[in-house]
Amino acid sequence: MRRVKYKKARKLQPNSLEYAGSFPEVPISMQLFIYDENTFEEYNDLSLKEIEEILIAASPHAIKWFNLHGLHDIDLLKEVGNFFHIESYIMAEILNFSRRTRVEELDNTLFFSVKAILPYSNEDILVGIEQISFILQENVLLSFQEKRGAFFNLIRERIRTKTGQIRRKDSGYLLYGLLDSLMESYFVTLDLIEDNVEQILLEARTKYHKQILVSIEEYTQQLQEVKRAIIPLREVLYNLKTQHDKKNVECQISRSSIVFFDRLQYKSYEMLDQIDYNLNKLDSATNYYFSSQSNRMNEIMKVLTIVSVVFIPLTFIVGVYGMNFENMPELKTENGYFYTLWVMLGLVVLMITYFKWRKWF
Repeated sequence: MRRVKYKKARKLQPNSLEYAGSFPEVPISMQLFIYDENTFEEYNDLSLKEIEEILIAASPHAIKWFNLHGLHDIDLLKEVGNFFHIESYIMAEILNFSRRTRVEELDNTLFFSVKAILPYSNEDILVGIEQISFILQENVLLSFQEKRGAFFNLIRERIRTKTGQIRRKDSGYLLYGLLDSLMESYFVTLDLIEDNVEQILLEARTKYHKQILVSIEEYTQQLQEVKRAIIPLREVLYNLKTQHDKKNVECQISRSSIVFFDRLQYKSYEMLDQIDYNLNKLDSATNYYFSSQSNRMNEIMKVLTIVSVVFIPLTFIVGVYGMNFENMPELKTENGYFYTLWVMLGLVVLMITYFKWRKWF
C-alpha cells in the first residue's frame, strides 16, 4: 500500500504566472454552461475567442459557468484573466499549488481555492489531493482544474435535466453545488479508508505479523493528510459566512445562497469527526497489537519458565551423580540407575500437578 499523494509544488513569486504542476501534457479543454430557469445552453471544445463571442451575446441575467481543464497554457490563462477582468495576482494564485485552501474577496470578485480529494484505487487507497480554483463574479462562475475529473458530473447533469434548485438559483448557489460535490468526494475517500481500518482492526486481533503496524502507520498518515486538507476548508467556510454578515456583499453571494454554505461547514465538522474517530480506532489497534504481543510473550515466557523449573531438580540430581568421587555408595547400588529415573519422573509429576493445582498454566 502506498502513502497519500499530496502534491508538493514549488513556491512561486507573487504575480508570476508559471505552471509548476504535475500535468503539463493534459489537453486543454474549455466548457461553458449558460442557463436560467427556462433555458439552457452547453458548449464544449470551443476556442476562447468563440466562448468570448457567446458570452458577449448572452443575456446578462443568465448564469454563466466557464470551466477550464488544463492550466499549463500560460498565454491562455492571461487571455482568460483579461477577458473577465481578473487581477494578475489572482491568476497567479490559481497556479500556486503549494497554498492551502483560501478565500479572498475583491470589489466584484470572490476567489476560492480548495483542495479536492479522490482515491485513485480501491485496493491501495492512494489518495490524490489536487487544487481546484473558483472565481465568482456577478452571474459568472469560473472554475480551473489541472486535469479532467468526475467531481462535477452530478452538477452538470442537474443543469442539463433541470433537476433540483440549481436552475432557479444564482451563481452563488452554483458555487455551493460545486463545493458540495467536492466534499462528497471527501466522504467517498473516508468511507473507503474506514473500511480498510476495520479490516486492520480485525487483523490486529487475529494476526501477529509486523505488516499490521506498517498498515496502521500508513492509514494514519493518509487520514492526517486528508485532515490537513479539511481544516483550512472549515476555516474558510466559517470566515466566508462571517465576512458576508459583516459586509453584506450581495453581488458575490446573495443572502439567499449564503445560508447553504452553513451546510458545507457542518459537513466539514462531520468529516473531521469521522477522521478523529478512525484515528482513535487506529490508535486502539496499535495498543491492542502491542498488548497482544506482550500477552503472547508472557505466555511464551511462562511456558519456558515452567520447563526450566521442571528441569532444575533433574539437572541437580544428574549433576550430583555425575561427580567423579570414589566414595559414593549409590554408585555401587545394583538398580541405582532405575531408582534414580523413577525419582526424577516422580519429581516431574509432582511439580506439574502442583503447577496445575495453582493454575499457573
